[in-house]
Amino acid sequence: MAASMVGGLRSRSNSSRPPPLPDFDSFNKSSKVEVREDEEQERKFQEIIELLLAAGYFRARIKGLSPFDKVVGGMTWCIEVCNVDIDVDLLFQENLTIGQKISLTEKIVAVLPKMKCPHRIEPHQIQGLDFIHIFPVIQWLVKRAIETREETGDYIRAFSVSQFHKNYETPEDITSKLLKEKMAVSYGEIKEGEQPSEAEKNAQKAEEESRIQNLMKSMSVTNEHEGKLTASQVGSIVGLQSGEIQQVASEFAEKQAELANEEMGERGLSGIQYHKRTVASLTKQITEKEGKVAEVEATNINLKTAYQESQTRLRNLQNTYKDMMKEMKVLEEAENDDNKNLLETLRSLVATNETLKKQEQEFRNHCKEELARLKAQIEEIKASSDEGSSEDMEYREMVEKQYNADKEKLQKIRMLLARKNREIATLQRKFDEVPSRAELSQYQKRFVELYNQVAAKHKETLQFYTLYNTLEDTRMYIMKEVDLLNSIQENFTEAMASQASKVEFLSQLETIVERILQNKTKIEKKKLEEKKQRDMLNDQLLDLIEKQRLYFKTVKDFKEECRKNEILVSKLKEKNKGR
Repeated sequence: MAASMVGGLRSRSNSSRPPPLPDFDSFNKSSKVEVREDEEQERKFQEIIELLLAAGYFRARIKGLSPFDKVVGGMTWCIEVCNVDIDVDLLFQENLTIGQKISLTEKIVAVLPKMKCPHRIEPHQIQGLDFIHIFPVIQWLVKRAIETREETGDYIRAFSVSQFHKNYETPEDITSKLLKEKMAVSYGEIKEGEQPSEAEKNAQKAEEESRIQNLMKSMSVTNEHEGKLTASQVGSIVGLQSGEIQQVASEFAEKQAELANEEMGERGLSGIQYHKRTVASLTKQITEKEGKVAEVEATNINLKTAYQESQTRLRNLQNTYKDMMKEMKVLEEAENDDNKNLLETLRSLVATNETLKKQEQEFRNHCKEELARLKAQIEEIKASSDEGSSEDMEYREMVEKQYNADKEKLQKIRMLLARKNREIATLQRKFDEVPSRAELSQYQKRFVELYNQVAAKHKETLQFYTLYNTLEDTRMYIMKEVDLLNSIQENFTEAMASQASKVEFLSQLETIVERILQNKTKIEKKKLEEKKQRDMLNDQLLDLIEKQRLYFKTVKDFKEECRKNEILVSKLKEKNKGR
């Protein structure tokens, strides 16, 4: 039985293991996704990080985050600051896969048109870290976030102050409240105590009346200048807070009530009516002032709105001008040394075609005129005499010959024009078949992005296959161990029945253990070989990275030397021209 278990351990096959992966040489050479890095992209990335830090997104300082997480997190933060909802969670989902990144960028791109962003960007540009095209969008989002915070800052500050005054008091408010209570108490003591003398009453009344008259004069100036509002009045009215206005109005009403009570006995009903008219006039003036303040504030808001709309139109015009300049630059770059001769040939052929068309039209007009003249002459000859002489016959034959010759000439010119048109069409097709530099660079960029995505997907698939193989091997060994333990348990009682079977059973167990140790040794040896191969590949990778760095450095030095060479050549040409 033990021998059969050993045979089962040997003969167990890996039939459930998936087939081996195809050998993608081009992908195995670079299992890591490559991203194009140049000086312009790096500079734009640093500018994007500086913009986000200046706007208040300090999470961009974390060095452990990838550039994708920093940029997309900053864009999402700016969108949320602008009070726009976006279904994105970046706090607990970093280092996403390709599919998750594309889904995330599609959500962000879908929100930008709703915010009326003047710049357009595609999801693959964000996922591919195209910082040159991402920078204008980040710049606009940061500016919009700052404007939104400025707009809502005053409202939030006023609301906070209002909530503070509802629950707390400042030392100035406490002092003012105590002073009012003290004045009220002292005023009540005077009323309840000894009454002042008649002379003191008259002096107080005269003083209060003079104060009221001065106040009425200062407030009644609007009757002389009805409908006018000076800048100082607007500033003073706007500068007053609503609480202060209510406090002044309440104090004025209390003073008027006190004066009315004191003068009730002396002036009677006429004093009360005068006081009511005064209060009504002052209330009306306060209402008018508040209405004018509201009109001034509304005008100010309208002017701010018009200014913002003008700024938006100006930015749109500037962006349109930049796009037109870029298109002009692309068209100028299309005319390079390679196709310059072809363009000159095409221009000359087009000019020749136009000339031939013009000559054909002139010749047709001339032929029509000549034909009409000849037909008129023929009709005249037929009308003059029905019997033509020999001279007329000769003249008619000459006219026919000339007509036929001109007709053949016209046919030849048409054939020549058709041949030239075919040549022009052929050259035009050849010219269209040659891609420009901008198209080639765009194709190269798209192929690099596609290559990076395919490489990332291939790496992910390799990891899945490796994980599956590892788990399958683990399961196989566990099943072998379970089968071995079950076999030992089943045969233990029978093997312990006699000394001979016991010795045989122990020898079989030792053989099994020895073979297991041999398998373990082989696996550890294979593990060491794989580790050595990994170290060797890492060394090769480091050598290649060093060569790449030297290559970029050499290219940079070569460009610098080429620039110096061009400067020296231009100076040499200028010197030769000067001679």
